[in-house]
Amino acid sequence: MKVRDIMTNPAIHISSAETVEVAARMLTHYNIGLLPVCSPQGKLCGVVTDRDMVTRCVALGKQPSKTAVREVMTGRVLSAQPEMQASVAAHLMGREQIRRLPVVENGKLCGMLSLADLAKQEQSVMDAADALTDISSNISRGSVW
Repeated sequence: MKVRDIMTNPAIHISSAETVEVAARMLTHYNIGLLPVCSPQGKLCGVVTDRDMVTRCVALGKQPSKTAVREVMTGRVLSAQPEMQASVAAHLMGREQIRRLPVVENGKLCGMLSLADLAKQEQSVMDAADALTDISSNISRGSVW
C-alpha cells in the first residue's frame, strides 16, 4: 500500500508570516497537534506544533498575537512521498520518533500521514504498532515533533 492511498488530503497548513495565535486557533479548530508551514507557492518550509508554540513563544514571554509562526516553527522537516510504501513511511516515523509526516510531491505539500492513518488500515496496522513502539521506547532520544 502506498502513502497516497491512506494520507489525509488536503493537508491543513499555515503561512510562516501568520501569527502563533492564529496557528493555535487552527490547531484547536481542527483538533490537530501539528501544522505544516508552507510558502505562498505551497512549498513545505517547516512545521509548527503546540509544543513549539509553548516552548518558543509563551514560555519566553512573547505575545502569540505578535509573534510570527516562522519564529517558533521547526525548520528541519522529514517528509514522505506519495508513492512511498506505507510500511517504509511507518519505519521512518518510528526511527525518527514522529507521529505525523508531511507528504510532499514536486516540492509541494500534498497531504499528511499520521500513525492514526496507518492504524486505520488493516494492511498497515502492525506497521503503525511497530512505529508507536519505537516512538515510545526511545523517549530518551527526544522527539523532533
